[in-house]
Amino acid sequence: MKTTEKSKLPVSRKLKPPSSLLLRTFALGSVIFLTVSGGPYGLEPLMQYAGRNGAMLLLLIVPLLWDVPTILAVLELNSMMPEEGGYYLWVRRALGRRCAFYEGWWSWLYSFADLAIYPVLAVTYLSYFFPHLHDHKIAVCLAIVWGCALLNITGIVNVGKTSVALGAIIILPFLVMFFKAFMSGAIPLSLPPQNLNGIGISSLGLGIYTVMWNFLGWDNVTTYAGEVKRPVRTYLVSIAVSFVLILLVYFFTLLITLNSSIDFGRLNDSGFPLLGEKLGGPYLGKLIAAGGIAMAIGVFSAVMLSISRVPAAMAADRLMPAFLSKLHPVFKTPYLTIIICAAVVSCLSVFTLPELIVMDVLLYGAGLLLEFISLVVLRIKEPEAERPFRIPLNSFLLSAMLFIPVLVFGIALYGILSKPESRHGIIWVAPAALLSAEIAWQALKKIKKQSPPLNSYQQQDD
Repeated sequence: MKTTEKSKLPVSRKLKPPSSLLLRTFALGSVIFLTVSGGPYGLEPLMQYAGRNGAMLLLLIVPLLWDVPTILAVLELNSMMPEEGGYYLWVRRALGRRCAFYEGWWSWLYSFADLAIYPVLAVTYLSYFFPHLHDHKIAVCLAIVWGCALLNITGIVNVGKTSVALGAIIILPFLVMFFKAFMSGAIPLSLPPQNLNGIGISSLGLGIYTVMWNFLGWDNVTTYAGEVKRPVRTYLVSIAVSFVLILLVYFFTLLITLNSSIDFGRLNDSGFPLLGEKLGGPYLGKLIAAGGIAMAIGVFSAVMLSISRVPAAMAADRLMPAFLSKLHPVFKTPYLTIIICAAVVSCLSVFTLPELIVMDVLLYGAGLLLEFISLVVLRIKEPEAERPFRIPLNSFLLSAMLFIPVLVFGIALYGILSKPESRHGIIWVAPAALLSAEIAWQALKKIKKQSPPLNSYQQQDD
């Protein structure tokens, strides 16, 4: 069924908050930076996997093959439907309610796994200042989780303002490091010959995954498009600037690292504060550790902002309990979904880090594949639909372009599965997480004796 009339969209999608509560370009760019990146923290394993001669090559090639097609797809779909719910609405319009339920369910699970990583990272960097803090890890993690939940409940504008401040804290130590490296002449800055000779398929896959993980989440930032001022233009500018900024910060950090003669194994264990100490002494190491704390808190808040809007959109379609769509009486935020997100993340300590990583990558890839399929389907089913941003390719070439990140994802997933510590978790964690969407869907059908009424662009179950 084809329709593009805005008047036929659900009323809940058309209502926007007051202008003072809408996110603008600079704040949105800061939220995007934290959602997708949060700075170079997390790039440390890349040098160990790809070596001096392959690390920079992967850093420059993988974003072109993985991120650029994804960003273009996100921009086109978001320009068609710049509404609260983001990717959930795209899949629903193209593939129907069942696939949309899968998309929302997988994205929620993926985000839980992703979120659970950052409080632990925050404790790691806090331990740089307070070595005995690991003894109180659970308490500190819970404080971070619920503090970020409270910030999200107070509204997207406060999250945006906090993101601007945290983004500055993250970037500043690396700017100091860049200045010392370039101006002091303490280390020669030259790029070693780049090639992948001698890198096995397992190491290559893990290296690709490391870069992917540091560029993950462009679609996540669209779930609150209904709370962004002039969303089509604002997203276009903010995503473009964020992508260039992230790539530049990564490039110069990696360039300095490759020329520092630092042991890559120690760097992987201790993180970039070790590089800061080598270049600028203890003060620069502490600055970078402080940036790591800001990164963990900022990324957690930004990702929680994105996932909290999806259950509310699904609840509006009666695919989740209606109370999840309830807004806070003062802040007009889906506070119940935020509280539930915080509660689930608080309980995820039962999983190991390898299991969380496998869930993270596999579920994100599955959801992204549905988004790619939705883009092609909408091109075929609704060729005349309004698209302020349109990828200048026909359906065949568009499909070929979207196959490239799928191939990159496959290689990265192989690298993860090749790690012995991942195999025991993947046996049950990843398939169970994927299949849980169908189990939940069947349970939903049994609970609901009658199918909810369909909106004009919703499709039948299948």
